[in-house]
Amino acid sequence: VRLVESGGGLVQPGGSLRLSCVVSGSMFSISSMGWYRQAPGKQRELVADITAGGRTDYADSVKGRFTISRDNAKNTVYLQMNSLKPEDTAVYYCNQQFTFTDSPYNYWGQGTQVTVSS
Repeated sequence: VRLVESGGGLVQPGGSLRLSCVVSGSMFSISSMGWYRQAPGKQRELVADITAGGRTDYADSVKGRFTISRDNAKNTVYLQMNSLKPEDTAVYYCNQQFTFTDSPYNYWGQGTQVTVSS
């Protein structure tokens, strides 16, 4: 399994970015997908996740600004980030979790840098 993130970059406060994560393999449609972030000197934290059935959950700090979505036909999960703030600056990681034959699987992407600065 391979997860490849893209879409990060430098954006001014108040701007928007859309992150994408393309997942290889055949388990995407049964997977819960998540976006995490890690800022320098801080622990990695959950930003948003979406279940195989499409239920979403968000960290309080991004509610109303970020939207997670998935396209099972493209094996891709997205994170639309609006009204970005400097405190959103971090490396953003894509995460895939699924259970197969009673065994749990957990995979990470390599991360994409998001910098919010004027």
